[in-house]
Amino acid sequence: MRFPVRLPPPSTTAAAAAATVGAVLAAVALHRYLSASRHRPPARVSMSAAAGAATTLVAYGKSAQEQELLASAAGSVALGEGEPDGEVSVALAYEGAGFDAAVYMSALRARRFGRWMLWTPRIGSTQDLVARNFAKLPVGVVCVADVQFKGRGRSKNVWESPPGCLMFSFTSQMQDARKLPLMQYVVCLSITEAIKELCRAKGLPELDVRIKWPNDLYLKGLKVGGILCTSSYEPKVYNICVGLNVDNAKPTTCLNAALQEANPTSPILKREDILAYFFNKFENLFEIFLNQGFQALEEQYYNSWLHCGQRVVVQDAHESKSGSVVTIQGLTPTGYLYAIDEDNKSYELHPDGNSFDFFTGLVRRKMEA
Repeated sequence: MRFPVRLPPPSTTAAAAAATVGAVLAAVALHRYLSASRHRPPARVSMSAAAGAATTLVAYGKSAQEQELLASAAGSVALGEGEPDGEVSVALAYEGAGFDAAVYMSALRARRFGRWMLWTPRIGSTQDLVARNFAKLPVGVVCVADVQFKGRGRSKNVWESPPGCLMFSFTSQMQDARKLPLMQYVVCLSITEAIKELCRAKGLPELDVRIKWPNDLYLKGLKVGGILCTSSYEPKVYNICVGLNVDNAKPTTCLNAALQEANPTSPILKREDILAYFFNKFENLFEIFLNQGFQALEEQYYNSWLHCGQRVVVQDAHESKSGSVVTIQGLTPTGYLYAIDEDNKSYELHPDGNSFDFFTGLVRRKMEA
């Protein structure tokens, strides 16, 4: 059973607003915890003690009360398919943790997203965890993993993420399913804007992270991240999974490598700050998206997009050379790629029906089965 909560309008006093929202979120977690079928008391876990456990989840909250309630609710979570056998260990602290929750929470200004966090040193998929346990966890909760060994991408692709990547998934709710294809663009835009804002705040060279349609993040022509949005429908729930290479220069590049290249004495970006700045930015852009539609964000989005005015060849899979030359104009109202050819004929290109190699100027239509 769902526990509907209507968040109050923003208060004129920021502290009062944060306290009110915190109380509402705490009530949600408490209700879900009391409705859970089982409960494991949280504990303090050391790295050596957790080594033999299948999965360790450490609960953090913007306040101590939120942290304890999240830990209680997380006691009944189920792991994703294909995870190792064994119980989930839920804790309030983890000695030797690679993610500094205090730094993250101090930089977080968002009131609805990211103020609840489950961190784990190693898990199959953060996306699977939040998707399978949505009813047990507060909306807006984020799961962060140091290592992910069964991540998912488009077309059921699987990848492993080594240490140095910022791998996280979080949940959000939307009522209008027609906006779902555009949600990934809001997330992409939020990340690019957050990185720019963080660089400015830290006095660092600005990193020009760009968006490769539909859901990849590129820096200097190399992929550094990707976004995956999945959904369940009754009621409508949308889960977002994000991966960003912060500090691992292989196999392509990473944010900190680009910073060091621009200035060898430059400080590095921390995963904790990037995640906090992302939620600060996402909460604002998501509100605009819900109230005004994606059109209100298009200009910002295209400023970070790789493809405006790009000429590509649309070629059938069985063709070797010939094809239609089209110029990319932008996105259609439903979120697909809009292009026109030399005769002003319109094309709507879908990611599930085409193979895109934008850097060689080719869009190859897949053959019908």
